[in-house]
Amino acid sequence: MKTVKSALIVAALTAVSFGSFAQSITATASTLDDAEAQIARQAQEAGAQYKITESYAGNQVHMTARLIK
Repeated sequence: MKTVKSALIVAALTAVSFGSFAQSITATASTLDDAEAQIARQAQEAGAQYKITESYAGNQVHMTARLIK
């Protein structure tokens, strides 16, 4: 019984941790450098670091990043 309670507590805390820190941001610009600069600015305003998760270049560049606190 104690093992089950411990497992449930760990699972709940893990879900809370990921939920409170996982945030995605996006930017659209004409170049990769401009899009990344927008991402960097948004991350700085949020007081976090970022990791680019997606980038697409068509007529414009669309970039998505995950904030890391």
